[in-house]
Amino acid sequence: MDITTGIIALFAGLAVGFVIAKLLEKGRATKTVESAKKEAAAILKDARAEGENIKKEKIYQAKEKFLELKAEHEKVIINKDKKISETEKRTRDKESQVSSELARNKKLNERLESRLEDMEKRREFYERKQGELEKLHKSQIQQLEVISGLSAEEAKGQLMESLKESAKADAMTFLQDSLEEAKMTAQQEAKKIIVNTIQRIGTEEAVENCVSVFNLESDDVKGRIIGREGRNIRALEAATGVEIIVDDTPEAIILSCFDSVRREVARLSLHKLVTDGRIHPARIEEVVRKTENQIEQEILEVGKRTVIDLGIHGLNPELIRMVGRMKYRSSYGQNLLQHSREVAKLCGVMAAELGLNPKLAKRAGLLHDIGKVPNSESELETPHAILGMQWAEKYGEKPEVCNAIGAHHDEVEMTTLISPIVQVCDAISGARPGARRQVLDSYIQRLKDLEEIAFGFGGVQKAYAIQAGRELRVIVESEKVSDEKAAQLSFEISQKIQTDMTYPGQVKVTVIRETRAVHVAK
Repeated sequence: MDITTGIIALFAGLAVGFVIAKLLEKGRATKTVESAKKEAAAILKDARAEGENIKKEKIYQAKEKFLELKAEHEKVIINKDKKISETEKRTRDKESQVSSELARNKKLNERLESRLEDMEKRREFYERKQGELEKLHKSQIQQLEVISGLSAEEAKGQLMESLKESAKADAMTFLQDSLEEAKMTAQQEAKKIIVNTIQRIGTEEAVENCVSVFNLESDDVKGRIIGREGRNIRALEAATGVEIIVDDTPEAIILSCFDSVRREVARLSLHKLVTDGRIHPARIEEVVRKTENQIEQEILEVGKRTVIDLGIHGLNPELIRMVGRMKYRSSYGQNLLQHSREVAKLCGVMAAELGLNPKLAKRAGLLHDIGKVPNSESELETPHAILGMQWAEKYGEKPEVCNAIGAHHDEVEMTTLISPIVQVCDAISGARPGARRQVLDSYIQRLKDLEEIAFGFGGVQKAYAIQAGRELRVIVESEKVSDEKAAQLSFEISQKIQTDMTYPGQVKVTVIRETRAVHVAK
């Protein structure tokens, strides 16, 4: 009984617990449903709000797109309107231009028609006058035929015969005079031609005036100047236009060219290259270009200094440059610039003595030989006097100066008193003793310089330059110079020569110290 009661009580408790659990579960479900409903309502509310926002945003974007398209459309319309207005304006301009052209053409046509009418009237007038003249000419011929008793053809034949006889007589007279004059002047003209030929193409010109010698310290430098496979010497010849001869001549290179300025450019360029030590084609072109500019500046400076020293004013810059170029030209061994300066000074003195214009005479004397420095090979065929006269005329010199330049070798006839003065002074300058021995002068000057260097040291009694300047013998006073000092003196003299002088080859210095004992027997 007790077990049954306990079992019933247990089942009853279980039932009550199950009921309570169901009731609790139902309450929780109700709450969940209510919260779900609230959450759904909130989600719907948010969705509606978000939809409204998206709708507003889309509407705003659509409005912006519409406004943008509207603005672009308006721009296109404005551009089209602008183009249409420009086209209309061009059309109006063309219409106005065509109208003005039509009006101008109309006026021209009217003018041409009036001129054609005038020309037609003039032609008719001239034809009428020509007919009248022909009638008058025929009547005059008829009157002449009646008066002379000859027809026009007969009179013409007689006139031709008389003219033939007269012309034949005149021709014979002229031929006879020409033959006599030719016989008288043939010898003089032949001498003039020979002298001019010798002057232009003499051997001395080719030897002294076309060759320069570049001295080297040693023959080892020749190999560097030639370069690998001769590229350096070819570059130098191409840049300067000078033929460079490297032969067996010890410590010397020959530069050969008719243009003395080119030879000087080549000589100075070689000196710079050898001194610098860098010898290659690019360096050669750079040095030659700089040397050409340097020589050109020096030419201008020499020309300016010369005209200033002589008191010549207003000379054309091109003539001044030619005067400067004469420094690098010699004629028969005489420096051309020095010769021209001498002639200018002599002309000024003679003109002053004769009561003529000394400044004009100086001008003509300075310019008389400018034709010897031609600018191109084509000018070499023209005699230098004629070429100089042509240049003087070209650059505005006075007729007296031009005639003096052209007539100083009797190339043209003398028309002023300055011309014979220039001719005489040219002969005086060229004929004075030692004027045209420049090579000998430089040789003698080198010997004198050697001896003067020796006399510049203490204790030297005598000095002699011998062996063509290749040896210097110095005699010293034995009381003032000892044997040890003699050796030192020889070295110092050789160093002084090496520093101050330019010379080919080597110079041997020999110092002689002599002791003498003299007694007199009575």
